[in-house]
Amino acid sequence: MQTNLIDSLIVKPNTKIHLSDWNPTHLGRIKKEEAERMLNQSLMNQMSNLQYKLFANKSQSLLIILQGISAAGKDSTIRNVMSAFNPQSCKAISFKAPNEDELSHDYLWRVHKLMPAKGEITVFNRSHYEDVIEVRVRKLISKSIWSKRYKQINEFERFLYENNTKIIKFFLNISKDEQKKKLEERIKNPLKQWKITESDLTESTYYEQYMEAYEEALWKCSTDWAPWYIIPANTKWFRNFVIAQIIVNTLEGMKLTFPKPNFDISKYFRMDQQ
Repeated sequence: MQTNLIDSLIVKPNTKIHLSDWNPTHLGRIKKEEAERMLNQSLMNQMSNLQYKLFANKSQSLLIILQGISAAGKDSTIRNVMSAFNPQSCKAISFKAPNEDELSHDYLWRVHKLMPAKGEITVFNRSHYEDVIEVRVRKLISKSIWSKRYKQINEFERFLYENNTKIIKFFLNISKDEQKKKLEERIKNPLKQWKITESDLTESTYYEQYMEAYEEALWKCSTDWAPWYIIPANTKWFRNFVIAQIIVNTLEGMKLTFPKPNFDISKYFRMDQQ
């Protein structure tokens, strides 16, 4: 059941999509109790154990990208799913508007220098996709510039893949009403007001424009080597479950093994027996 569910969330390469066809409230056939049990009793442990193998093996790395409009649940996903990982070999990085130094370089410079080392996992909260999303919606650069970036991003991600960095990309798909509800909760709750910025509120007025920009980025940049998954994110427990399952599937697909000792360890067993 999970295989069919996960497959249904993948954006097929070079296949135009409309986000209106992707239901942000979709829950598949799994029940909340079953999903939460699998997440807490199985998937989180599998993530931890597979990360340990990745760290020991040190031949591959994993990059996880989270994208979505304001209040889509990127921070919450990191807190509730990525907490399975040992911070010794996992880091989460949030990207804001580029600073002066970053603007003086090409747009991929600031992300390339933060790629995971072999044996490590890096989680991007927003990413280089802001350079085809935000710049397009806010008209920060011309179409003649951002329209060339889809191909550049695909080539960049292929380069990473061919150098043993596995990439999985999650678009957290929430409805306009759900975004409005979450933003209003942040405004009203003194414990959450720190999370909201003026740009979050202005961004919400561009919901349709962001969806249009995401649609093109998703279908043009979903590839065999770096697929996009559209995650129904109105419901937190379902979002957490499917993202954890995809991460486990990806790590298992990397065929990780523990390295053998670089010396003859058997002689030490013989010494113990003497």
